[in-house]
Amino acid sequence: MPPRRSLPLSPPDVASAGPAGSRHPGLAVMVIAAAQLMVVLDMTIVNIALPAMQQQLHFSQTNLAWVINAYALTFGGLLLLGGRSGDVFGRRRMFVVGVVLFAGASLAGGFATDQAWLIAARAVQGAGAAIASPTALALIASTFPDGRQRNRAMAVYAGMSAAGGAIGLLLGGVLVDIASWRWVLFVNVPIGAAVALAAPSLLAREPAHGGRLDLPGAVSGSAGIAALVYGLLRAPQVGWADPGTLAAFGVGVLLLAVFAALERRRSDALLPLPFLADRSRSAGYLVMLLLGAAMLSLIYFLTQFLQNVLGYSPLVAGVAYLPVPAAIGTTGLLVSRRVQRFGTRGFLTAGPLLVAAGLLWVSTVHQGSAYASILAPLVVIGVGMGLAFVPLTLNAVAGVAPRRTGLASSLLNTSQQVGGSLGLAVLVSVAAMVVRHTAAGAAGAAATRLAGAAAGAGPLGRAALSAALHAQVAGTQAALRVGAVGALIGFVIAVLGVRAPSPAAAVGAADEPVGSAVA
Repeated sequence: MPPRRSLPLSPPDVASAGPAGSRHPGLAVMVIAAAQLMVVLDMTIVNIALPAMQQQLHFSQTNLAWVINAYALTFGGLLLLGGRSGDVFGRRRMFVVGVVLFAGASLAGGFATDQAWLIAARAVQGAGAAIASPTALALIASTFPDGRQRNRAMAVYAGMSAAGGAIGLLLGGVLVDIASWRWVLFVNVPIGAAVALAAPSLLAREPAHGGRLDLPGAVSGSAGIAALVYGLLRAPQVGWADPGTLAAFGVGVLLLAVFAALERRRSDALLPLPFLADRSRSAGYLVMLLLGAAMLSLIYFLTQFLQNVLGYSPLVAGVAYLPVPAAIGTTGLLVSRRVQRFGTRGFLTAGPLLVAAGLLWVSTVHQGSAYASILAPLVVIGVGMGLAFVPLTLNAVAGVAPRRTGLASSLLNTSQQVGGSLGLAVLVSVAAMVVRHTAAGAAGAAATRLAGAAAGAGPLGRAALSAALHAQVAGTQAALRVGAVGALIGFVIAVLGVRAPSPAAAVGAADEPVGSAVA
């Protein structure tokens, strides 16, 4: 019987494509998607809590970025290893391991009493997500055949991602308002426990493909990226010519060179370089890297702007973001229905262009901005991401042999997380330099105006506060504009790098050996 035309994935739709041994395929796909919800929930819910974390644990503005980057670095840096571990040891087994590690680190982070404790817990969370997320996507790719059935499963996966973003924004605001920032981490524990308990009975056991893990590659690649991020965050504080800054950049470049050399020579390479020979797939990874940087910059900077400059409560700030996940989810569902007819290239190229336009638009925010002036660009950004997400996901796994789906999906997630981490480091550096320059100029001008006045410290204090807010606005505007440039570069890469296959080939390419897929 042909699949129904209704978009939502229901158990009967999945039953015909379920894995051998899975008696409840509809529930199985929901368990897989729930793990993705937990990972996405964590990203947005923590961002809403950043101002509260900063105040209680006394983070500086640049150190605060490590709450996000510790997670993003280990997530992105270990994703290839996490995906490979699913291929080697079995995806269901490693899926459960990743979920348990993520939930345990969330519990530990909720009890943090200092910056180092919280950052360390966030890093372990990222390691758990690096195992759970690629194995979840690979389980979908290996469970459902190319075509309409996989598109529907991917739509559920994408819809859960959008739901995680929205729930995180709302729940984070509620928890910070009525309880504490600690509960934005504790909330992952019951979700993780439920998924870990349900997975063994609902997910079919897939055979392990065997092989070895490329630990030297994982360590050198992850450490190299971490060193570059450290240098980028250190530079605005101590200077770009500081010996420590230069050493961080040098170590980062050296480690990444070692990583490249290892991957060329090892038979069990974490990243087989010939896998990137497919132009469309590689272009898709680059587009996701740049979109990851653009989106993380939006959430990080605009969250602090809404709370610190416009005075929104955490709950109101969370509600203010809702147009983004709503637009992503709605647009993604529509795209999943139309991609079989029109192919992926048009959606994939239009998405980054809309994201760039939305970021440039929202970068006009200022101290007197009304929410109405922020709403429209947020919708544009959400639509742009919704246009790009499903095509990028299909582009990553199309034509890949089952034994390589873990690698293909890991690379897509790696691109997003590494792009977010490096992009945030760059944009925090840009914002910090603009804030310092603007604050110095504004404070000097205010002091000159008040010099010799008998008004006392009150006017001078108000002038200093106004100068600080003005500087933060300027830093936010600069970061968002640079993020818009990154999204625009993603548009150019999509136009030049993504081929235009037939619609049928775009969504229904048969699995084949990776050598022929990338020839």
